[in-house]
Amino acid sequence: MNYSYASQRQLIFGQKCAVATSQYLASLAGMEIFYAGGNAVDAAVAMAIALTVVEPTSNGIGGDAFALVWDGKLHGLNGSGKSGHRLNRDCFGEEIPELGWLTVTVPGAVSAWRSLWDKWGKLPFEQLFTPAIRYATEGYPVGTVTARAWQRAESKFLALERPEYQPFKQVFFPHHRAPRPGEIWGSKGHGETLQEIAQTGGESFYNGKLGQAIANFAADTGGLITATDLANHQADWVQPISTQYRHLNVWEIPANTQGIAALMGLNILEGFDLADYHRDSGVSFHYQIEAMKLAFADLHHYIGDPAFMKLTPDALLDKNYAATRRNLIQSQALPSATPGLPTGGTVYLATADRDLMVSFIQSNYEGFGSGILIPETGIALHNRGLGFTLDSEHPNHVAPNKRPFHTIIPGFLTVGDRPLGAFGVMGAPMQPQGHLQMVVNLVDYLMNPQTALDAPRWRFIARDLVLLESWVNPKIVMDLVERGHQICLAPSWMFGKGQIILRQDNNILVAASEPRSDGIALGF
Repeated sequence: MNYSYASQRQLIFGQKCAVATSQYLASLAGMEIFYAGGNAVDAAVAMAIALTVVEPTSNGIGGDAFALVWDGKLHGLNGSGKSGHRLNRDCFGEEIPELGWLTVTVPGAVSAWRSLWDKWGKLPFEQLFTPAIRYATEGYPVGTVTARAWQRAESKFLALERPEYQPFKQVFFPHHRAPRPGEIWGSKGHGETLQEIAQTGGESFYNGKLGQAIANFAADTGGLITATDLANHQADWVQPISTQYRHLNVWEIPANTQGIAALMGLNILEGFDLADYHRDSGVSFHYQIEAMKLAFADLHHYIGDPAFMKLTPDALLDKNYAATRRNLIQSQALPSATPGLPTGGTVYLATADRDLMVSFIQSNYEGFGSGILIPETGIALHNRGLGFTLDSEHPNHVAPNKRPFHTIIPGFLTVGDRPLGAFGVMGAPMQPQGHLQMVVNLVDYLMNPQTALDAPRWRFIARDLVLLESWVNPKIVMDLVERGHQICLAPSWMFGKGQIILRQDNNILVAASEPRSDGIALGF
């Protein structure tokens, strides 16, 4: 019960169930499903659906999703989509654009909702959409953090003049501005689309009315996604990857995600006795930053669609390899890091009940995504194609029918064969860094989940540039500068938004929600 920081929240306990999301209305949606007799998977899917409405600045119906689910063993779900069969290098100039149709890959979130429900769902699939449809059709007061993100997006999206961007602007900026905190926003198109998905079990999105609407708008406005691309999509069950950090097993989704970077960073960090140093000290931050810097060097060189990778996860997670990387870390910052092996916007939620634990993440990538919304549907398409590279020698090079490198990663913790729980931190490249920091806070510094989330964060950017939250102790800043790090202080919204639900030895659930978001943890 030690809260080391000025926490705005207390731990939440649940005997039967618990939820945690970045938006309080989504958390309420999960509890509504529990009260109706649903289980943790039902609640997680309902929360994910609700988040497409109440936090559209980070995810949408046209996004991707991943999940880790414990039901006695851990299951992984890759709900990301592939590029269209007509996309290739010739479609691009010197770089991949940030917005527009060339960044759109097949959206996989809807298939992830259905796949999870098929395997564990207890309530009727349609019932899981009830809270989201209500929020969309009746409207809801926009949260403070969500409104700020919406406002930050104004300059980027309101300036778009091409025809394919106009439906997006009409839905999300109806008064030529973002909604203010507490202002009511809703979308009839979102509600009708979610109703269609609910009634057809998701089939309409890939093989019916909604899929045809996506394909037609693409054909009319220069997109490459076709009805065939949508019909060929499926979410894939995958084997989670893990490493042991001290006494804890940390689990991630394998490539095409960046989850392996968190595990590589922890492997490197394991050789340092962080508990010997105060958590808020320059040396503790330094070792964590350097470990993550080396992990990112390998991540960005070797990881992509697994069908195109030359190295296996086992090679990158080898403890002996981690030791050789650890030897590169000295008292001074590495000016840059290179790969060590030879070449041969997002929402996160957690739910739990007495039988199931769910770690789920969903995203449109760069905030709202591509800037393309299918008219009259509320389907805002993500820009995951931006994750590709144009380097033809890279495993993540742009190609048809291929999953791009993905930033979103759900995390899970076990001790031996016992589930400890679900955790995650959102925020593009912040995510594996956030995962590493949460594990260090929990294991090395024995923090409770809320304090682990409250603690000030760092974020490695590139070379020797590191961001620190603006309220980090000035002594840490001075120490890191003396070690050769280039330090910039940044606002808290740049450091992700996280949730944690852990199970105690007495089976009581302990939940915490990110203080940098509009979210809340609930339990009963």
